[in-house]
Amino acid sequence: MPRPKRKQTQTLAATAALPPAKPPKRAKKTPPSPPPPALLAAPDNDLVPVPRFPDKLGSPSDAPANTTFPDKLEFPASPPGTDKIVSWNVAGIAASTKKGFLKYITAEDADIICLQETKLNGEPDDNTWVPLATWPYQYWSHCTAKKGYSGTAVVSKIKPLDVGYGMPEKTGLDFDNEGRLIWLEFETYYLVASYVPNAGNGLVRLTEKMTYNSKLEAYIRKLQEKKPVIWAGDLNVAHKEIDLARPKTNHKTAGFTPEERADFDRILSTKPNFIDSYRHFHPDVVDRYTYYGYRFNCRSKNLGWRLDYFVVSESLLPKIEASEIRSQVYGASDHVPIMLLVKK
Repeated sequence: MPRPKRKQTQTLAATAALPPAKPPKRAKKTPPSPPPPALLAAPDNDLVPVPRFPDKLGSPSDAPANTTFPDKLEFPASPPGTDKIVSWNVAGIAASTKKGFLKYITAEDADIICLQETKLNGEPDDNTWVPLATWPYQYWSHCTAKKGYSGTAVVSKIKPLDVGYGMPEKTGLDFDNEGRLIWLEFETYYLVASYVPNAGNGLVRLTEKMTYNSKLEAYIRKLQEKKPVIWAGDLNVAHKEIDLARPKTNHKTAGFTPEERADFDRILSTKPNFIDSYRHFHPDVVDRYTYYGYRFNCRSKNLGWRLDYFVVSESLLPKIEASEIRSQVYGASDHVPIMLLVKK
């Protein structure tokens, strides 16, 4: 809209008596907007989305923002009659061990530990990574398709009734050979420890991921016919907008596409239902994530994603005592551990 012209009320003589007018100041240039979010390669070559050049949205004062592994860790002992289960994407167990992995699992003292992205090329020797004296029942699954990629493990103080690797019905995809799933049967529940594939850069593996999830869901529901299921691990999906720091700019990013979110919605809501245990106990908690990209200070700015879950059968919910994110345990991986407490 053009500015209205000022009325010239001064006489020519009066105007001439005034000092010469100063030239108008140049308007400051508005800095260009930061580039849109980009996909940055995670250490396992699965492409994990993080914001690019994030601005100062800021983290709440009570959200841990440490960028190195804590010097001291303390956790309450498990109440009698409960199993404490931990799940953690370690982003390479060899690297994680150098940064604090053993320090955390010793302090947490969980009964069962589920690990994802171990990046091992074979089954390790006893006591190589986890003390056999504390966790005598150890099960490792590695990727046979390529070295230093994917892989899962479960170590336990409790002897399982049965153990298996992968799904009985293969997907026919590369994922079948990437060591992505271990299942264990315990007295009152099945534990399915999984590392769900990422949809990939440019969503090139989205269709394959959906196929994998469909097969996995069918298998979990088959187990659920016998006893309740705890589905644990890095599921590579942020379910709701509350589950990542930048939802508005990531609807086309792997892990937050409408297809992946709707698929997860369907899995949770199809009868008999499954429950996202963390959201059940913390329905309105914001700014709590399990993955932080290493670049662009994402951890210090609390720009993360909640990709790791304990999903439980609805029938098991009365036995779930707690479901927590160990937000302070950052520095040994780009993920932090999660913890579930379940009555025996």
